[in-house]
Amino acid sequence: LQLVESGGGLVQPGGSLRLSCVASGSTLDDYTVGWFRQAPGKEREGVSCIDSSDGTTYSADSVKGRFTISRGNSKDSVYLQMNNLKPEDTAVYYCAAHFRAAAENMCLISSMNLLDYWGQGTQVTVSS
Repeated sequence: LQLVESGGGLVQPGGSLRLSCVASGSTLDDYTVGWFRQAPGKEREGVSCIDSSDGTTYSADSVKGRFTISRGNSKDSVYLQMNNLKPEDTAVYYCAAHFRAAAENMCLISSMNLLDYWGQGTQVTVSS
């Protein structure tokens, strides 16, 4: 399974971006998928995750009400709609997949190297 992120870029505060995570080599049916981000000088953190079974989602408090994670109809994609972006959202955003994990557990995992698959990341910069 390979994951490729896209959709990052430069946006002004208050603006929106939609990130895409597209899988190849397998569908994402049996994988919980999450978006993580890492800002310069900071640890990588879980942003939003969506369950493999019933679509349950988890989002960090810092993005609740602004970011929405969803699965595409094609079963090989997951999206992150980001609205009302703030400068503190600036980071490299990574997509990750883990076999049949609970969404909250995946987003809050402390040892991220245990997750099954990672994409290469896409830069999001929020600045005026």
